[in-house]
Amino acid sequence: MKFAIALFAPPHAPSSRRALRFAQAVLAGGHEIVRLFFYQDGVHSASSNVISPQDELDLTGEWRDFVRTQRLDGVVCIAAALRRGVLDTQEAQRYAAGSANLQAPWELSGLGQLHEATQQADRLVCFGGS
Repeated sequence: MKFAIALFAPPHAPSSRRALRFAQAVLAGGHEIVRLFFYQDGVHSASSNVISPQDELDLTGEWRDFVRTQRLDGVVCIAAALRRGVLDTQEAQRYAAGSANLQAPWELSGLGQLHEATQQADRLVCFGGS
């Protein structure tokens, strides 16, 4: 089965951890993830500026490692990211921001990527949000 997964919650929210564990279970079960789409406050899970306290799980690092090692399509909504100060190098230069905080394996793109993923997947599973 093919899954598209959308995350709407910030990295410190329980639903972010549940989304990661679900994604890991999907692949462990022999299924496919066509795209991970981070939207609303979920874009913070892709920021390299999020620092977890030493006694807490580093969910942003786990997401980054998971996307990188599994070679997944990790997409961050550009509109939501810009509103929250999550910028790749190109957007940081465009808006003359001090620095970028979104690096590989993440890529900025629009909601069309979520729509496309729902067309390719058998199931869209969303975590967080209202």
